[in-house]
Amino acid sequence: MRETVNKTKAWKKLEEHYKTMKKTQMRDMFDEDKNRAQKYTLQLENMLVDYSKNRINDRTMKFLFNLARECQLEEKIKAMFEGEKINVTENRPVLHIALRNRENKPIYVDGKDVMPEINAVLAKMRKFSEAVRLGTFKGQTGKKLTNIVNIGIGGSDLGPVMATEALRKYWAKDINCYFISNIDGTACAEVLNKINPETTLFIVASKTFTTIETLTNAKTCRKWLVDALGEHAVSKHFVALSTNQKEVEKFGIDPENMFEFWDFVGGRYSMWSAIGLSIAIAVGMDNFEKMLEGAYAMDQHFSQTDFEHNIPVILAMLGVWYNNFFNCHRHAVIPYDQYLQYVPAYLQQLEMESNGKDVGLDNEYIKYATTPILFGGAGTNVQHSFFQLLHQGTEMVPTDFIVPAISHNEIGDHHEILLANVLAQSEALMRGKTVRETAAEMTAAGKSKETVAFLKKFKSFEGNRPSNTIVLKKVDPYALGMLIAMYEHKVFVQGVIWGINSFDQFGVELGKQMALSILPELENNASGVSHDSSTASLISYIKKLRK
Repeated sequence: MRETVNKTKAWKKLEEHYKTMKKTQMRDMFDEDKNRAQKYTLQLENMLVDYSKNRINDRTMKFLFNLARECQLEEKIKAMFEGEKINVTENRPVLHIALRNRENKPIYVDGKDVMPEINAVLAKMRKFSEAVRLGTFKGQTGKKLTNIVNIGIGGSDLGPVMATEALRKYWAKDINCYFISNIDGTACAEVLNKINPETTLFIVASKTFTTIETLTNAKTCRKWLVDALGEHAVSKHFVALSTNQKEVEKFGIDPENMFEFWDFVGGRYSMWSAIGLSIAIAVGMDNFEKMLEGAYAMDQHFSQTDFEHNIPVILAMLGVWYNNFFNCHRHAVIPYDQYLQYVPAYLQQLEMESNGKDVGLDNEYIKYATTPILFGGAGTNVQHSFFQLLHQGTEMVPTDFIVPAISHNEIGDHHEILLANVLAQSEALMRGKTVRETAAEMTAAGKSKETVAFLKKFKSFEGNRPSNTIVLKKVDPYALGMLIAMYEHKVFVQGVIWGINSFDQFGVELGKQMALSILPELENNASGVSHDSSTASLISYIKKLRK
């Protein structure tokens, strides 16, 4: 077992280097080096990543790359792409990259090439999605199925929600997509109130077909359908994304309409698989495969490019720099595109479920920070909410800005204003405005000396706050695939650096287990379970209100 990352030579070098960089002003670095932007900008096809607005210099990057090499990152990347069982706590390979292996090179798991099975499911997805879109797969009463309702949770929901919204411009004109994930009955009720049972297809996404939230919602939707159209309608209006054929058939779903996926694909990495069926129906299988192609292009870049020019590696190492040396335990992702509004929510699961761990691969508790808290929202909306904190809060928050150069909806000067805002925000975070500059500006505007003296600190900005700017040509399926794969690989790199397994999620289990013990108490006065006084009194009070 390798030594923990905070004991490596590179880590010690970075600790010393931080002392010289913590007060370095980015505006000075830009003034001193007119080529700084070019030096710290990378381009992959139509994606450009400008990371020049970071508190870094050449020595910083050298030390960060040395850290990656000391952590054997190159070997770990190779191990993942070759199907080794790097998910050690569950003894599984990690092969979401196989789902978008567009050159169809053999990838082996336990000596068996997995590509034929993957290709078979993709072919089945194409056949079924086209049948729904063309209306040849009809509902019980012979009507075309135009309402697609995805029932899932976690990765079986967040990926399809994010991608279908991002690609809304590519939807078939007569298709509408809905998503039910929350166990709150309101989530079901609000969708069922909008749709017609005769024209609705339900997609139940659950690998085991036992997930309590998904199955509860699916049973409610099943009853709603049967009440309207009868028992025989289930096989015409439900399909399953699962591996549990017995339970799928028991539910009433035709096994021919069951789409498989595999243990080597984690839930939050699964939208590239049959979990993406709702995406394929909405935008068409050709566009779904373009998304796979974009992800594959990023996979190739990540696995074949030296660290010094490797986009996911650089973004990951910058994250380590701020999280572990500047003690910045927040990270913001701001897409300046309405279609990308769910990207931050998707990345919350990808990053925090993957790397929110406190035990390392050495089976010891970790004594340094792992993943930061990720938050975000669509610009320019969030400029009027949490940007106050980004600019003048007491904690520095590294930020990713994402923006397409071309909008799908070029209306008037809307997009020019949007572009001006995202560029201004990144510059303002970097440059800030000193107290002296603020005072001079207010004086020039005719403010009194007393007003200037009182307000100059309130109106000044510390600046020197880091950001990356990611520019896409347009939000199309290929670009979306590249973008999401980029973040997947960033998460993987950071997991390697922190010495954790990014591919299990035991942290979601305890609360669910305890909920199962509380449920009988709420339903039928069962007792015998010992709770703390707070939980016990809350159970009692809620039961009293519900009588």
